[in-house]
Order: sequence, then C-alpha cells, then structure tokens
Amino acid sequence: MVAANLVAQDKKFDENNVFKVDDHLKLLKSAAIYGANASGKSNLAKALNFMRWFMVNSSKETQSTEKISVERFQLSTETEAKPSFFEIVFLMNGKRYRYGFEATLEKVVSEWLFYVPKIKETRLFERKLDKIRVSKTFQADGIQQRTRHNALFLSVSAQFNVKIAEKILDWLTNSINVVSGLDDTGYRGYTVSCLINNKNKDKIIELIKKLDLGFGDVEVEEIEVSPDSLPRELPDEIKNFFFKNGVQKVQSVQTMHRKFDEKENTVDTVFFDLEEQESEGTQKVFALAGPLVDTLKNGKVLIIDELDARIHPLISRAIVELFNSNETNSNNAQLIFMTHDTNLLSNQLFRKDQIWFTEKKRYGATDLYSLAEYNVPNDAPFKSDYIKGKYGAIPYIGNLNHLIDSDA
Repeated sequence: MVAANLVAQDKKFDENNVFKVDDHLKLLKSAAIYGANASGKSNLAKALNFMRWFMVNSSKETQSTEKISVERFQLSTETEAKPSFFEIVFLMNGKRYRYGFEATLEKVVSEWLFYVPKIKETRLFERKLDKIRVSKTFQADGIQQRTRHNALFLSVSAQFNVKIAEKILDWLTNSINVVSGLDDTGYRGYTVSCLINNKNKDKIIELIKKLDLGFGDVEVEEIEVSPDSLPRELPDEIKNFFFKNGVQKVQSVQTMHRKFDEKENTVDTVFFDLEEQESEGTQKVFALAGPLVDTLKNGKVLIIDELDARIHPLISRAIVELFNSNETNSNNAQLIFMTHDTNLLSNQLFRKDQIWFTEKKRYGATDLYSLAEYNVPNDAPFKSDYIKGKYGAIPYIGNLNHLIDSDA
C-alpha cells in the first residue's frame, strides 16, 4: 500500500489518506479492490492467510511426509510445474523487512529475509533447498540442520528462540488480521470477548450505536454449561463429545430496544437475541466492531474480503472514512478490502492510488493494477467510468434475450 507520487483533487485526501514513514516512503491508510466475480479478489486474502499460517505453524504442525497446502496455477503449461511464490514487505520497529519463500507441494524451494538497518538492504538469511546461509545478526547457526524440507527456516528459528524470527511472527500474528465479510463467526467471538473482558468496550459500543443499527445498548452474558445441565435423555456419548474438557462457556448477546405506547412514549425496554432476532447485516456490523476498534487503536492492518456483503453502503463508507482520517486514525492503521460496492468508487473518498482492480486475463491469470496507472484526471467520475468498462475489471455479459425460449 505504497502511496504514488500524485496529488488528489481535494488536498485533504493527501493529508488524511496518506501517512509519511520517512523522506522517501509514504503509505496509504486504505485501499479498495474491485473486480468481476471469479477475477481473483478473494485469492489475495486467501494467499496472505496461507502465507501467515505457514510462517507461524510450518515448524510445529507439519510432519516430514505431509504436503504443503499450496495451490498451483493449473491453466498454463509454463507455470504448472513451478513453485508458488510469496513475498511480503513490512515495517517493524521502524525498520523495513522483506521476507518471502517459494514452495511446491513437496518442499520449500527457496526462502529469504532481508532488512534495511540504515540505508542499504542487508541479508539476514537466504535459502536454496537445504542450503541456508545465515548472517551473524540473525543468530541462528545450527538451526539449519533442524529445518525439514517442508518447513520454513523462519518458523523453525522462532521455535528455537531466535529473537528476530520471534518478533516477526509475533508482529505478523498480532498486527495483520484477515476476515471474511461473508462468514463472521470467527471475529464475532473476538468482539464478544472484548465486551466480556472490558477491552475497548466503550469504544465498541459507541461505534455500534453511531452506525445506527436500531438498538440502544448491548448486553453480553457468559453462561457455564456442564453435562449435568443437559436433558437426561441425551445419550452420554454426545455429552462426552461436547464436554471433553468439562464445563463449557456459552456467550449470549442481546440488543436493547425501546418499547413505546400508543402515544409513542417510551414505556419499557425489550431485549432481542442477536443471532435469532437481529438481521444478518446487524450481526455482521456487531462482529466487525471489535476488530475495527482494535485495528484503529493499535495501528494494525485489517483486510476484509467482501466488505459490502450484507451491510448498507453508507455503513461501508463510514468504515472507510474512519481510516481516511487523522482524527479517528491517528495511529496510521490500514484497511484493505475487496468489494463490488461502486458507491465507494469516488474521488470524494479516495485518491487514485487507493483504488485497485483485479482482472482475469484471456489465459486465466489474474492481473492486479491501480487506477493510478491510468492517465485520468483527478475529477474523473470513477464510478461511471468503471461501469462503462474504461478501467476493465468488470464482467462482460453476453446477450441474454434468447436464454429462455418463450414457446417452450
């Protein structure tokens, strides 16, 4: 999310949507990725999710005979036998790092870690199959022999307490979150946990209220359930399956609504069960509230696939505006999201370099490119030009007039 050398139509976007790292580097606070269905948008999030999982877990969750879960590009004879390539460039403790690896189903083919201590990029380690060259700074001599062919050297190094490796994996685990806009079960639990443990509770509830979901407050209750509390007629094997570790905790989330009389005066409050009585959109916004507040407060990176799914366009816009603001995003958190919501495709919200597209080329590969690559004026109508196909990345729908035979 490197900012391009350009000026927005409105100078406030250059001041709010971008932050300066040093004299040579500026980064964006948000980026939107558009594209047709099956153009590869979600694969960006999936690839990063896999890369992060493999970096953290390959040393401890794989055995020597297990396959690596990479998915090769199968639509080209040129690439079907080549390894999958992953690389990430990031800032940690004020220094720039570049880490990556290449892997097939059977083995890690190459792996590298470089950083910039002052001006020049310097190698920390570099690997070609089972040959690993390690710098003195990385302090991991002897660990090469402990690294399996299907495990990452960085992951093994962290397992053996190499400080730089530990810090990188800790940063990766705690500073980057990838969530799905279609399935919110995972991060809903995080929001509930924050409310139960009073972590950012006031800010989470304030955000939920300001997004106008139709209720005044939220109550979260944690209930302990034991095998003895279940119906007696339930078979013991089912009880034992669900209660392997004894007592289980169940969370209940209720939203508070006002009850009115015939004169529209408030006479009482009524509680709705979030899962049973609130809309799918309300459930999603509730689930997103915890990660959003945490990301903004701690300057993290949040990646949301299908941000617009199940929520109103004005709520999507409000979320983006939280990041594109020095006032609400003083810690320079970053939001990357995949979307079909063209209402956000506006020069009143984004600079050109914040808008990205994915397009599947003729031979099946995905091309990722920025609107900044197009020679269009800052005041161009991004939305209408995109719908017209001027930037590509849209479905080209055939003639459907005769799809259904009216005489049949």
